[in-house]
Amino acid sequence: MLVQYFAGKHAANVGKKIDRIPERMITAVQRYPWPGNIRELEHVIERAVILSEGPELESIDWLSPAAGKVSGSGKALTLEEMEQQHIRDVLEQTNWRVSGDKGAAAILGLKPTTLEARMKKLGISRPS
Repeated sequence: MLVQYFAGKHAANVGKKIDRIPERMITAVQRYPWPGNIRELEHVIERAVILSEGPELESIDWLSPAAGKVSGSGKALTLEEMEQQHIRDVLEQTNWRVSGDKGAAAILGLKPTTLEARMKKLGISRPS
């Protein structure tokens, strides 16, 4: 029920219509441990909606720890760790430029103030 609710909510926000949720997605959602609780579920569904090109919700096979990125210790990264790494990668790609047309915020589809807030929350700062 939560998957359907979040899919409908985020589909409306981006002007899409999601009519079907694949059974394999429901199974993946049920098996995943959800260390980030309901917020993590909502972010996962939002991402799936954004990636969906048709009326069926895009598969989220990457939910299984085996399909996800792995840290140096061999353990699957959390969603927060993946977000932190992605933001760092984009910042390095832009030479730590946050705002402007070619800044990290534009690439990530965020307002510069939102990116700065996430950087602060995740403890990301420019290396000296």
